[in-house]
Amino acid sequence: MARQNGVTIEDILKMDCMKNCKLIAGYSGIKNVVSRVNIMADPDILNWVSEGEFLLTTAHALTADVEFQKKFILSCSQKKLSGLGIKIYPYLEKLDDEVIELAENLSFPIIELYYLTPFSEIMTPIFKEIFNKQTILLQRLEKVHEDMMNIMLKGGSIEDIINVVYENVKNPVILKLNYPEKTIFKIDMLEENIREKIKKNFDEFYLKSKEKISEKRFYETVEKISGKNITRMVMPIVVKEMVYGHIFSWAVITPLGGFDLSVLEIAATTMAVEILKLLSLRESENVHKIEFVEDLCSTDEKRLARAISNLSIYNFKEDDFYCYLIIKIRRNYKKFDFNFISDSVYLLNLLEDILHKNNINGIVVGKKDQIDILLCFKKDENFRKKINFFKDEVLDIFNKKIFIEYMVGFGRCYKGVENIKASFKEAQKAIKAIDILKERNVVFYENLGIYKLLCSDEIADELKDFYKTTIEALEDYDRKKSTEFVKTLKAYFECNGNLKKMSEVLYTHYNTILYRLQRIKQITGLDVEKENDRISLHLALKIKDIIK
Repeated sequence: MARQNGVTIEDILKMDCMKNCKLIAGYSGIKNVVSRVNIMADPDILNWVSEGEFLLTTAHALTADVEFQKKFILSCSQKKLSGLGIKIYPYLEKLDDEVIELAENLSFPIIELYYLTPFSEIMTPIFKEIFNKQTILLQRLEKVHEDMMNIMLKGGSIEDIINVVYENVKNPVILKLNYPEKTIFKIDMLEENIREKIKKNFDEFYLKSKEKISEKRFYETVEKISGKNITRMVMPIVVKEMVYGHIFSWAVITPLGGFDLSVLEIAATTMAVEILKLLSLRESENVHKIEFVEDLCSTDEKRLARAISNLSIYNFKEDDFYCYLIIKIRRNYKKFDFNFISDSVYLLNLLEDILHKNNINGIVVGKKDQIDILLCFKKDENFRKKINFFKDEVLDIFNKKIFIEYMVGFGRCYKGVENIKASFKEAQKAIKAIDILKERNVVFYENLGIYKLLCSDEIADELKDFYKTTIEALEDYDRKKSTEFVKTLKAYFECNGNLKKMSEVLYTHYNTILYRLQRIKQITGLDVEKENDRISLHLALKIKDIIK
């Protein structure tokens, strides 16, 4: 919409200068806002008009050609002029019915001007009224800005800001913030059935307009609510080029205009400053948390001692039980939702809420593409049950709120601060194993089985040597001859040695499977029919995944 304030066509019709004039078409457009007045000397003026102008002319300038008149009215509507004032007499008896009908369909007001009233006597009072109204509106906006600044300076809340918005737009208002996560409804003045439909319309914006959610632009639409067309304004709250929420308002009680748009803009800017302050505070806290956790996991005695001296800050004790887990965020997002939030702040906030709501002691640390969480339990707590519950809550976040690819690795729970680094290393190995296993995105180190050994850095060289002496030659052969022996060997173990099932899985004849197994034996020197050789080949395939 035009970011202008002025008077409506309805207001102009009530002015003394229009007492002998009458509205002859486009009645449903009488709420159009007039921001300025212009006079048409010839039809080319449409190349220079602006949105919101009220255009004055005579029927002489339109000629008697009906098609030309219709084309002109259509162009005025498309240019978003507020209306047209025409001196019809003495140039024409009246406008053609087709022209009137078109203006009605376009909701474009046409006022028949009294032929003896000079244009100057119409323009001057309208300009004066526009100026007076804009002055009043500027004073009101200055008051709105002053009220919001006072709220910030006095340490007021976001709820206080929304109250100012509501008091000024005099229509239902809803605020949706992703950080800090909250939704504020100011719709109590409505009847219950209208309240529910406003809420539904609010929800549909996030369900049906997903491509709009992360766009940094204002939206004004006409919504169908209770059978009526109601204007809805949606103002984004933008911080660091990211959208952190929206302010909604619906023209249920009074029309929404330029003043209301300005109020929403001021409120969005004020909230953005408040959010930026919170983000800066969180960033500072996160830096201290990173240093604290890294000191706890350090082999340096001085760093560990420094961390132990700060345990009480986080309500930790030296002989508590600790579990370290890592959440790894993949950059190939499946959906756009995560783009809402800069530097994973939204996710960090959700994870901290889980800890707080479920009375679990711990700290959440944000790193690049990764979130580290240290959980702390007292000796009388059922930490296994709480860890599993926390895991389920984390999965709900990714499945219902933030649809991105992720991996979660859990270390074991250990007693004593000195063993936190052991849990940390296990969480790292669990994450590494997820990349190898590829069949799940949450792994507990204690459930890794043989991968506990295979993911150990201490035997990395031995694993490479084992791979080279087992199936490296088979991979080289496949690469040079375009065969599928490694794929066949993998299918052998996946099918538990069932050759018939292998032929179905590989879409290959049974005899071809027998031939391939024989060739694998010849190339590697290992026979799947022998137990030790079979174990070596199976292990070599797992090591191949780790190395590759």
